[in-house]
Amino acid sequence: MTPSYAQPRRHLDLPPDTSAAGRARDATSRFLQSAGDQGQPVHPAAADAAVLIVTELVTNAVRHTDGPCTLDLVLHEGLLDIDVTDTSSAPPQIVRPHVHGGGGWGWILVRHIARDVDVKPTPTGGKRVHACIAVAG
Repeated sequence: MTPSYAQPRRHLDLPPDTSAAGRARDATSRFLQSAGDQGQPVHPAAADAAVLIVTELVTNAVRHTDGPCTLDLVLHEGLLDIDVTDTSSAPPQIVRPHVHGGGGWGWILVRHIARDVDVKPTPTGGKRVHACIAVAG
């Protein structure tokens, strides 16, 4: 019989304010560090990429919606699934990036770094933005 390993998971409810991205970033770093401590090492560059993706998705959720958001992380088979759910049904839009710091880079970065990105509506009228990246160390 093959041993069954639980997939490490983390769920975080986030407020609709500027503290959300920092809280999500810290939770993601701790989650990935603890996965390594439990025998599922995460490559340091992949951990940095995961933190960047989480930060961008949560920042966008707070910036472009009126309600709270959630972060869900699942580590499986060397991959990290990142889900950010918010209260707006409007999908993320690619906008012309501002070269002097006005924004527009986040969604481009997420789509470039992640292995897979998709957006699905939620039953409550919001959306779930999903990104998956390879993280095996």
